[in-house]
Amino acid sequence: MLLPTRYTSMLEEYEALTTAVTIWDVAAQRQVEIQGPDATALTQYLTTRDVTRIKPGQARYTFICNHAGGILNDPVLLKLADDHYWLSLADRDILLWAQAVGAERGWNVAVREPDVSPLQIQGPKSGDLIGDLFGEAVRDQKYYNFVETELDGVPLVVSRTGWSGEFGYEVFLRDGSRGEWLWDRLFAAGESYRASPACPNQIRRIEGGMLSYGTDMDDSVTPLELGFEKFVQLVGPDDFIGKAALRAQAERGVEHRLTGIRVGGDPILYNPEHHDVLVGDSYVGRLTSVVYSPRFEANLGFVFVTAEHADPGTELDIVFGQDVRRGVTEPIPFVEPTKNG
Repeated sequence: MLLPTRYTSMLEEYEALTTAVTIWDVAAQRQVEIQGPDATALTQYLTTRDVTRIKPGQARYTFICNHAGGILNDPVLLKLADDHYWLSLADRDILLWAQAVGAERGWNVAVREPDVSPLQIQGPKSGDLIGDLFGEAVRDQKYYNFVETELDGVPLVVSRTGWSGEFGYEVFLRDGSRGEWLWDRLFAAGESYRASPACPNQIRRIEGGMLSYGTDMDDSVTPLELGFEKFVQLVGPDDFIGKAALRAQAERGVEHRLTGIRVGGDPILYNPEHHDVLVGDSYVGRLTSVVYSPRFEANLGFVFVTAEHADPGTELDIVFGQDVRRGVTEPIPFVEPTKNG
């Protein structure tokens, strides 16, 4: 599926995102639906979180790993009922993997792609827009919670989630034939709040420490190397794919880590590839993301480097072709995500 990547410019959309409200077409964020008597068993086996502690109406960020502990996806898991889950995926298919695992284990469960198309409503005015359309109860729901509702008779799910670092929501349309109607309806309601179309913003997501699958991680990287131990349930009887490998890695200690970095030199407005990271003449890792932040008036990014070079304050050299720039590591996020409106 195609995904819009720019309506105006990254800087203009950053300004709109941080001061008003932006509406993103992220229908390419595919869903995997898991439903049936063994839905909890399969979802538990696929993901690194303790699914039994999630209540219907709650969502959780999680990882799906291979047997070596490498990350296959980092979806948001939504629990619609005790026998009904959605995996709201990052930029990689997981449907066939989930179907194969369920069939191999012999579980009584249906795994399919539902008719669900998400939009993201992000920015400090997003609560006002959502409140006008859906009421205060939907507006005021807790972070990583969601409600099943409707608008003009059209079924929707509205969640307090998003990939922006700003306060925001996701609206999951459950009738794909009504996409243009919903788009127009949101903009009509958002006119007084300066609503504008936008896309996932690289500046704000890096400031907020939000990682991108395929850019900052892939199946050669584990959740522990990203510093997300709290999202991996290594203690307890429930098994999941990759648990043994991740437990072994936790016991011996990680050899590589992802950390933040501030890179000197002229503003970097676009970074389509990884760049080597050096200490002296020795290769110690790679820069995965970098972009100029107007807030900090500096280039901010992430590096995946050997663990001994990941401590805050470490000086590293980044190779941009013939241009070698000095960077200094620091903790992420650079700005704490805005969880409350």
